Amino acid sequence: MPLVMIVTRDVADRYRGYLGSLMLEVAPTVYLSPRMNQGVRSRTWAVLSQWYQAEPGGSVVMVWRDANATGGIGIATLGTPPRELIEVDGLWLVRKPSQPDL
Repeated sequence: MPLVMIVTRDVADRYRGYLGSLMLEVAPTVYLSPRMNQGVRSRTWAVLSQWYQAEPGGSVVMVWRDANATGGIGIATLGTPPRELIEVDGLWLVRKPSQPDL
């Protein structure tokens, strides 16, 4: 049962209530569960995905340990995360949007 972390940004208040009932809110909009099994994680993501389809806006990122995934980290996203994750040689790298020259 690996650790799972979910971060939300600019989503409806019901996300906060739902995630707060399942996980520890360690900082505003950052939720953590030290022992969440795959079944609970999948059901949680299914609920968040259904809500997001019904009311798109903001973003949700879920991260968990996955030995079979790139870099040993499973990542799922809804919406547009503020950073772009790219896979390079089996590792996740973060790419920031480029700033236009002034």
